Amino acid sequence: MSHGHGHGRRKVDVPVGRVARRVLLGFLALAAVATLAGLALLWPGEGDTPDKVAYAAEGVTFPDAEIVSVEESCPVIVVDPAAPPPENADEPFPENCNTLVARLVEGPDDGAEVRVQTEPSVVRSGLEPGDSVVLLRVPTETGEVATYGFSHTHREAPLAAMTILFVVVVAVVARLRGLLALVGLVLAAGIVWWFMLPGLLAGESGIGVAVVGSSLIMFVVLYLAHGPSVRTSTALAGTLLGIAVTAALGLWAVGATRLSGMSDDNGQFLQLYADGLDFQALLASGIIIAGLGVLNDVTITQSSAVWELREAAPSMTRRELFSRGMRIGRDHIASTIYTIVFAYAGTALGVLMLLSLYDRPILDVISSDMLTEEIVRTLASAIGLVASVPITTAIAAATVSGPVRERPNGSHVAGDHVAGTHADDVGV
Repeated sequence: MSHGHGHGRRKVDVPVGRVARRVLLGFLALAAVATLAGLALLWPGEGDTPDKVAYAAEGVTFPDAEIVSVEESCPVIVVDPAAPPPENADEPFPENCNTLVARLVEGPDDGAEVRVQTEPSVVRSGLEPGDSVVLLRVPTETGEVATYGFSHTHREAPLAAMTILFVVVVAVVARLRGLLALVGLVLAAGIVWWFMLPGLLAGESGIGVAVVGSSLIMFVVLYLAHGPSVRTSTALAGTLLGIAVTAALGLWAVGATRLSGMSDDNGQFLQLYADGLDFQALLASGIIIAGLGVLNDVTITQSSAVWELREAAPSMTRRELFSRGMRIGRDHIASTIYTIVFAYAGTALGVLMLLSLYDRPILDVISSDMLTEEIVRTLASAIGLVASVPITTAIAAATVSGPVRERPNGSHVAGDHVAGTHADDVGV
């Protein structure tokens, strides 16, 4: 049986076990009640979150400007203490390198041209005359001309183009199912923005916020994208249990490795503006959130695989269903582990390159805070992912009806199914 990632809406004529269905829906009902209770308990009240922090000093503005010209980048000078000084060491350093000439298009100096010196990386990024940028305007108290600095490049147009292309491709290829998945993605982003981030900043339990928010996201996106059915419910049950495994393992791993959760500048800034945060719990909550997408993919695939197997082989026992479903799951695990590892390697590529330059033993490098965080995040997500495969497969195999017995008249019957009820039309 070939395996793919498409989970169609085709009606699958698979009866489900009456008792197993009741147990499954009862478990999900309890999980939903617990999720809503946690949402109410952990939702930050007004004034619980830290006050907004000013992005810049008072009076500083960010006017738009248009690039007029870009000066050549400064030469890169590498000084070797052991080597003699270069012949041109006494020559003055170029004054106009890494400089942008920009024409202001708004603000009190509208129409004026200003010279702004910036980082070499900005000049080498491909800025050209006509590009739209945002400058930083610092007023002076003496009434003199304000000073300007470079803030960032306007990137709204290419980002909007990529977003539109993404939506069009999803709509053309995945049709209604893909559009519903995009709606679920927007709702999930809203849960993260309006509940999880404020809850974490308010000092609520990091693990609690992550588990409640992740569970709520899975309830929304799974039923919205795949439809309310018993098959989707089995995937949801496996996903929730996978989240529990990942949460427990992540919390233990962060404590066992003595990670502080503050391996970069972001942690330092957070501690400055939002004191009282448990950064170890924040790191563990990040582990939970990071694995949600892949976890969802694996569980829905396993549930669909068992349903398809039952339809193709009505006489197959539940043990055989589980065994064959796990064969598919093992192939999926192998490919998904690569996805997790390479995704984290890509995001941490700069850190890996920097660590590879250090003249230190590899074991010392692995034990550094920056790399250990990535390793713990990868392994905890991967273990939760792997554990969810047999869990979901077992739930699905137990939920569908037992093997069909052939009657003397040639008809077939499954002894424990819900009469007239099939997997794709029994919702929660």
